[in-house]
Amino acid sequence: MDRDKYYINMGTREISLNHDANNDDFVIYATSDEVITLREVFNALEEADNRSFYRAHIPFMPYHQDQDNDDTDADMKKAFQQIYDLGDDTTKHHIAEMGVLDN
Repeated sequence: MDRDKYYINMGTREISLNHDANNDDFVIYATSDEVITLREVFNALEEADNRSFYRAHIPFMPYHQDQDNDDTDADMKKAFQQIYDLGDDTTKHHIAEMGVLDN
């Protein structure tokens, strides 16, 4: 299966075939199935992020005891792992330097 070049913007959770002004935080080479899988992780991250936002307005629930925040962290790590696995050398180096993955 052919792999296409995609540009990833983590802030907006954008996955694009087209390089625009600021959508190139990372570059990956992926099949359409791999992009769908990454999109699913981004969607799960968005849902957990939204739940965390609403939880933040409940003053009696401490941050460190919040499953939604834990879910956001886990989904973010999954996204970075997938981007690392599919990334070019620059992407792999950047993510390794960030220290967000265990290995």
